[in-house]
Amino acid sequence: MNFLTLENVTKSYGEKILFRNLSLHIDKGQKIGLIAKNGTGKTTLMRVIAGREGSEGENAKIILRKGIRIGWLDQEPHFHPELDVLGAVLDPANPLVRVVQRYEHALAHPENTAELHEAMADMDQHNAWSFEAKVKETLFRFRMENFEQKVKTLSGGQQKRLALVKILLEEPDFLILDEPTNHLDVEMIEWLEEYLQQPGITLFMVTHDRYFLENVCDSIIELEGGQLRRYSGSYSDYLEKKALREEAESTTYERQNKLLKNELEWVRRSPQARTTKAKARVDAYFDRKEINDALKKKKDEMSLQIKENWIGGKVVELHNISKTFGDKKIIENFSYKFKRRERVGIVGQNGTGKSTFLQLITQVLPPDTGKVVVGDTIIFGHYRQEGIQLAEDKRVIDAVRDIAEFIPLEKGKELSAAQLLERFLFTRPQQQVYVSQLSGGERRRLYLLTVLMKNPNFLILDEPTNDLDVLTLQVLEDFLEEYPGCLVVVTHDRYFMDRLVDHLFVFEGNGKVKDFNGSYAEYRALKRTEERSPAADGGSNSSSTAGSAGTGPSGLSNTERNEMKKLEKEISTLERRKKEILDRFNAADLGAEEASKLSNELGTLQKNLDDKETRWLELAERG
Repeated sequence: MNFLTLENVTKSYGEKILFRNLSLHIDKGQKIGLIAKNGTGKTTLMRVIAGREGSEGENAKIILRKGIRIGWLDQEPHFHPELDVLGAVLDPANPLVRVVQRYEHALAHPENTAELHEAMADMDQHNAWSFEAKVKETLFRFRMENFEQKVKTLSGGQQKRLALVKILLEEPDFLILDEPTNHLDVEMIEWLEEYLQQPGITLFMVTHDRYFLENVCDSIIELEGGQLRRYSGSYSDYLEKKALREEAESTTYERQNKLLKNELEWVRRSPQARTTKAKARVDAYFDRKEINDALKKKKDEMSLQIKENWIGGKVVELHNISKTFGDKKIIENFSYKFKRRERVGIVGQNGTGKSTFLQLITQVLPPDTGKVVVGDTIIFGHYRQEGIQLAEDKRVIDAVRDIAEFIPLEKGKELSAAQLLERFLFTRPQQQVYVSQLSGGERRRLYLLTVLMKNPNFLILDEPTNDLDVLTLQVLEDFLEEYPGCLVVVTHDRYFMDRLVDHLFVFEGNGKVKDFNGSYAEYRALKRTEERSPAADGGSNSSSTAGSAGTGPSGLSNTERNEMKKLEKEISTLERRKKEILDRFNAADLGAEEASKLSNELGTLQKNLDDKETRWLELAERG
């Protein structure tokens, strides 16, 4: 079933044509990832697909199947500032929403017992308890726990998460997501990844998270030079097929080169040619030369050997440092001595103090106890996730030249500001553009270059992948693999972390920091094993008794048969407790405080019950 068709779609920005005569078909159940450089029109294309913008030109067609509900996640979502969290994520047209909102408001004000009793009666009448549990679970999963908090008090990242929750609760037919993993920690990303893998979901998205693309998408679309190329398969399939295409283009380049040499000799011999035939041949030469130059530019990636700013025997030393804000412990009695050319990743849930730790390293913040010692030769380069204010009236090249004209390379060579900009996908014409004309992603890329241009020997990157496109990230990773200094990275981008670091500081909360000697993939694998081990132990202990009983579906292992029996007992217990709670809600002597506790318990119980019933059905079907 076709959901959306684009034909001959064209969009321009001023005199710049973003894309011309694009065609695209999206069918039900397809999961498509869009890859393009920042500033080439990918957000505009998404807005066209989402119906937020139209096309230019008389022959353009944008056909959306009738009755299809679209869920659109903008990169910068907007809510009314006076809405509270619950009001922002719930559709007021849904009658259950008003019932749940009234109940949550009554819970927040338990002194009004009459209102609470009426709200609970409404919940019973509309059978709204499971819906309320789903709303709470989704908000909690994305760390949105204060339902009455006003939107205007939320950070930009929190508002992005709120917009994502709203879309997930609405369950639209067609999801269009612009950077859905921004501002999510790894647990949130992995949950969303699993959710979007469901076969019934139709998806079109832009994300810089390559593991996300690999695990979710069944096709990749690349927007390049104003045209679309579609590659079937996952992100790794896309890389393989693109490499084959570029290899073919490289062969074409070699063949074209021979032709060009012959043509060049002819043009030089005939500078005064005036015949129509001669002029056509000259024009054809220059047309081929333009194509060939574009191919050569792709082929000739510059390999850098950056000259290291010398680092002495002392790099950065942390001696029993501690830091708290009010009652919140950020770090407690942590010691570490950084070594030359070390590559450390910093991971942990949002709010555990990762960015504060970076400010302690760079001595922007002093520790409460302990001390930070920085070597005399250390030059910090600190890319902050909040960015900096770039001068709007400066050209791109001047913004970088204000930092330095050159970066020194090995063997006495130099890399100019213009060459570094080209390496990071700013063409020479784009370097003459004013900062005010750059897209959000292009500004982040330019800010990154102002940090790198200082040629630091201790580079700190705090969420560098947010708002950078996949192509820029590939260039940045290549650059950092050759980087000779000390590197510290904070990021939720699993691919970026795996490629660049081999040692982790894991912020576990309440001031605890684990020093993990290994890659990020190894850490996640170990953590998943630890999370599964209690259940596995319980299954193995009880499977021996189940085996002696000798009953259960024949298609299951002993452990699974035992798990099924255990689930039946647990479901029965949960059902009894659910009935007790619902009966208690009808009691005349129910107080507000008890009602609040019971409501929270019921929400958790219902989620637990749903999970166990789902698992029991899975086992029953396999048996």
